[in-house]
Amino acid sequence: MNLHEYQAKALLSEFGIPVPSGTLIESADEVGDGSRLPTSESGRWVVKAQVHSGARGKAGGVRLVDDVPGVTQAASDLLGTRLVTLQSGPNGLPVDSLLVEPVAGIQHEYYLAVTVDRALQRVVMVASSQGGMDIEAVAEQLPESIHRAVVNPTVGLGAYQARELAFALGLGAGQVKDFVSLALKLYSAFVERDAALIEINPLAALTDGQLAIVDAKVALDDNAGYRQAEWWQRRDIAQEDPAERKAIEHGLNYVSLDGNIACMVNGAGLAMATMDLIQHAGGRPANFLDVGGGASAAKVTEAFKLILENPRVEAILVNIFGGIVRCDLIAEGLIEAAREVALDVPTVVRLAGTNADQGRRMLAESGLALTAEDDLAAAANRAVALAHTSREAAR
Repeated sequence: MNLHEYQAKALLSEFGIPVPSGTLIESADEVGDGSRLPTSESGRWVVKAQVHSGARGKAGGVRLVDDVPGVTQAASDLLGTRLVTLQSGPNGLPVDSLLVEPVAGIQHEYYLAVTVDRALQRVVMVASSQGGMDIEAVAEQLPESIHRAVVNPTVGLGAYQARELAFALGLGAGQVKDFVSLALKLYSAFVERDAALIEINPLAALTDGQLAIVDAKVALDDNAGYRQAEWWQRRDIAQEDPAERKAIEHGLNYVSLDGNIACMVNGAGLAMATMDLIQHAGGRPANFLDVGGGASAAKVTEAFKLILENPRVEAILVNIFGGIVRCDLIAEGLIEAAREVALDVPTVVRLAGTNADQGRRMLAESGLALTAEDDLAAAANRAVALAHTSREAAR
């Protein structure tokens, strides 16, 4: 679950991390005479669109303004629009609120983040002296400027590790102490809030030597939603993909992709393998969809509904391994679901495991457009071929 910038800063402040004063506005009328705005010694503010995307500045979603009328104008320009960024997709994301903060006197920008390195199976803290830009670009162009501290889960982030990062960044003697304090608190926030990512970009060294969090991004682990109920309830569903939101409501794991072959699989690893084989066969997956080990007829029905909402889908590949649940029961659920949603998209079903032969026989005798296969590679090739035929017929 992604948090807006203003939410991310509120979360960090709970752990004693200093964040800039800011005002959230949802209407240009709220600006008024500027009395609600945070105090700005320079008389200038930065107005930031609150969307779940990076690269907002390049898309015009971050405005520097010189006076209160400038804040009003920026609010009028941005609120109620959709911001299209490099990360948002062509439809963009709705701008329903803005964060207004005073402009800080920045001397240098750094990058600081805490995330999980899945290859190492450890939490890592990443820091760079090249802040204010995409960390992926920094990794490609200036890899020597990126420094990492791998955290021992038994003892947590050590102060000595934070100091080593501070020294690697070239911070001044007075800044090292502040950086160590910030790093340790950031790690505590990461662990206690079940985060997947906390990113400060940029972490700024101000003209007075102080360190300041200019921008913050926080993503919480969806699997810990029950432990972070307060934050889960604050999630902005308008920023989420509608299909992915429906999937959560029905206990499905769904991610929209840009291909034409829809997938329905029971098991995340099997789903990844299925998507790879579709790609290998010359097709492109339209989604990742894991219905879970104990897929029921109700879940399969909802899964079909999600798939059919995507206008790009030209064929469906269902790949079920009957381990926890029998294949004949899955076949029964598929038939019931296909009839309920009036399935008219070419669908290939690969069944393997307990009662697979019986399940394939039920599909063949159903009278529905459900093509049964027992080999996954053959099923992927068949789905790609059916999608091609469907496309040609539509022309």
